[in-house]
Amino acid sequence: MKAITINEFGPPSVLAVVDCPKPMIAKGEVLIRTSYTSVNFADVKNRTGNKAKANFPMILGLDVAGVIEEIFDDSSDFKKGDHVIAFPKNGAYAQYVVANEQLVFRIPNGVPLEKVAAIPTVLFLSYMLTHQITQIGTEDSVLIHAASGGVGTMLIQMAKKRGVKKIIGTVSSIEKATIAYGLGAHHVVTYENFSAKVNEFTGGLGVDVVFDSIAGTITEESVKCLASYGTLVQFGNSSGKAGNIKTSDLHSSCRNVKGFSLGTTWALKPELLQQVAPDIFTLLQDESFQVPIAAVFDLEDIEKAHELMESRQHQGKILIKIV
Repeated sequence: MKAITINEFGPPSVLAVVDCPKPMIAKGEVLIRTSYTSVNFADVKNRTGNKAKANFPMILGLDVAGVIEEIFDDSSDFKKGDHVIAFPKNGAYAQYVVANEQLVFRIPNGVPLEKVAAIPTVLFLSYMLTHQITQIGTEDSVLIHAASGGVGTMLIQMAKKRGVKKIIGTVSSIEKATIAYGLGAHHVVTYENFSAKVNEFTGGLGVDVVFDSIAGTITEESVKCLASYGTLVQFGNSSGKAGNIKTSDLHSSCRNVKGFSLGTTWALKPELLQQVAPDIFTLLQDESFQVPIAAVFDLEDIEKAHELMESRQHQGKILIKIV
């Protein structure tokens, strides 16, 4: 089979399409023939060396959409030919991947494959952020960082469906505001002095919830526009820098900070993903629920896909078509 591997950390040029053996499965696993995989910012971080330990050659990628090729035995909940999405165990940039059955989800009839291919990471993440980590509702105002990206576009729609009274998004350039407005944001601003603008939009009160995947100085400034009793949800680190928060900024205002990692949840509590999967597929069957796709690349064009991700010029998800 063909797979994309890296043998060292570095720029997109370290990504190489190679021939390698088709993987074997064990009990409780399935073999999936990949149709699409997606590019997430975590892939860029892993390619450039932000993993504590490296085992080269390494296959990157978090999720796939495809078809069950092989099951281990008749005790499996799946059968050959089932269309599924999954979070594979050893990377997703490959024609065939192995996944634990707890991290495989059968696609309902009527959901377009390309639409569902864009959602495994971003929709599971955004749904859990808005329904479990926080439970936003009609009395809340929210701030969504990276509002034009894959997770951001999902979070805007989640907030809209839950009737949030004020949805504010941040983007790296104002040209990206169009997609956020189109999905339901009430205000969209750039990162420059965003806290002052958010406080202006909220009459000086600040927002009840901040969804932050950037960290660094963005996290630090977010506290300046977080309302009393508000929650800052930190679920990523695309800036590559830690954000520092003073405890004095929390206890006196009754604010709180929550952290969430989808990767940790895959590893430690996969049953939580199974619990929310039916609701996620119901959303996808709703034609009004949009899954913006920035670009679809062939396997051989993986370098271009990573360059687009790193440029931060895309709006929506970046997909890799494998077959």
